Amino acid sequence: MNEDLLTLTLLATVDRHFTTEVDFLAALVRKPSDNPPGDCASHAEMTALALESFGFTVERHPVPLADVTRAGMISATNLVVRHRFGDGPVIALNAHGDVVPPGDGWSTDPYGAEIRDGWMFGRGVAVSKSDFATYAFALKALIESHAELHGTVELHLTYDEESGGLIGPAWLLKEGIVKPDYAICAGFSYSITTAHNGAIHLEVIVRGKSAHAARPDTGHDALEAATAVLNALYGHREVLKTIRSSTPGIDHPTLVVGLIEGGINTNVVPDKVRLRLDRRVVPEENPQAVVSQLKTLLEEAVAGLPGIVVEVREVLVTSPLRSIDGAERLSAALQRAAKTTLQQDIPTEGVPLYTDARLYCEAGVPTVIYGAGPRTLLEANGHRADERVALDDLRLATKTIALALADLLARA
Repeated sequence: MNEDLLTLTLLATVDRHFTTEVDFLAALVRKPSDNPPGDCASHAEMTALALESFGFTVERHPVPLADVTRAGMISATNLVVRHRFGDGPVIALNAHGDVVPPGDGWSTDPYGAEIRDGWMFGRGVAVSKSDFATYAFALKALIESHAELHGTVELHLTYDEESGGLIGPAWLLKEGIVKPDYAICAGFSYSITTAHNGAIHLEVIVRGKSAHAARPDTGHDALEAATAVLNALYGHREVLKTIRSSTPGIDHPTLVVGLIEGGINTNVVPDKVRLRLDRRVVPEENPQAVVSQLKTLLEEAVAGLPGIVVEVREVLVTSPLRSIDGAERLSAALQRAAKTTLQQDIPTEGVPLYTDARLYCEAGVPTVIYGAGPRTLLEANGHRADERVALDDLRLATKTIALALADLLARA
């Protein structure tokens, strides 16, 4: 089959199955898979059954309970689909099915998969259940084309991205269940992400000594000490704005204190305050050096406060995604495909969030991010109320992935 005929065949096949693809995405959205709490095995089973109904052979890889518990989840099953076209490279397509809880402020049922003005709304519809559909139906189009290709395409559908990915892609790679040569991970349609921030999540416990509120002088106020900690962190946040990344799309490191709790009762001097902070690491930074810097900052914030101790626990320390040799081959194929599907040049860029893509990169696998979605995370309302994906973008991304895979496997 010549290249032009293959292109027409793939585009027509995606169109022919598109109603089924939309229905599949709607079913994924309608079944909650919030993380936390992270009880995701039943969603994986529903997904596996749907994929089998489309003709795929699905491997189910339940994660051992001890690993799941360590990740702060209840259950997780990773799904792997493999289709070998012939000798050649293995290209993995990874998306995650766990989602953040919906929160308030929705104009529609967050699990309703309502379609309005060409957009589907629902928690996880963009981040990243849409790419379960994108990748599955791109692969289906390739299989039905009967083209002579060289290599293997794998779907890696995992369920712990919101917890850090260590029992998803990292576990599959560590256990030797998958050994890809290249990886494309869930993203948006109008650019290719080749770099992103890392993330550090620290739990900070400020300990003091409780006392009756009538005699606060007999205790050590952990909340007062925590105020010193917060002031130090927020002061440091201003310093971070002066550190500029050279990666297009990424400005500077950020720091957010996202959780605080503590105290015993209104009439008791607080003996313990717990904070959770998020520090984003730009590609030019070293995550372990940043952790050391933060620990020093926290210790110095309470130095000299009698009876106060600060404990720091590393919850998550992830590396940034950096482009490694071979990733440019993926970007070039996606850009060639987008010239046909979107009829425009799409750029490569960095983004300030972090994803499971860095886990493939850490394993030495050339990796880029591309999938179904609008131009920005904000337009998709990712992790916000009224999360959405345009059905036109879902169709275009499916076609782009199919054409790019055909290109990569034809040139193997």
